[in-house]
Amino acid sequence: MGANAGAREITLKVAMACDGCAGAVRRICARDPKITSVECDVEAQLVTIRGDALDVEDVRERVAKCGKATEVVGSA
Repeated sequence: MGANAGAREITLKVAMACDGCAGAVRRICARDPKITSVECDVEAQLVTIRGDALDVEDVRERVAKCGKATEVVGSA
C-alpha cells in the first residue's frame, strides 16, 4: 500500500461568522492526530479536512463541539 492508502478528504458546512470561529474549528481539529490539514473558508462557510483513516461522522461530531451547526457536504 502507498503512503496515502487511508487518506481521506471531508468537506463540512459549518456556521462560521468570523476568523475566530475558523480558529475554534482549527483548534478542535488539531486535537485529532489523524487530521493532517484543515482549510476554513469563512465566507462560504466550508471546512475541508484531510487526514488518514478518518471517519466522516466522528469528524462531524468533533467539529460540532465548537458549538456551530455542522453538516457533511462531501467526502472522498
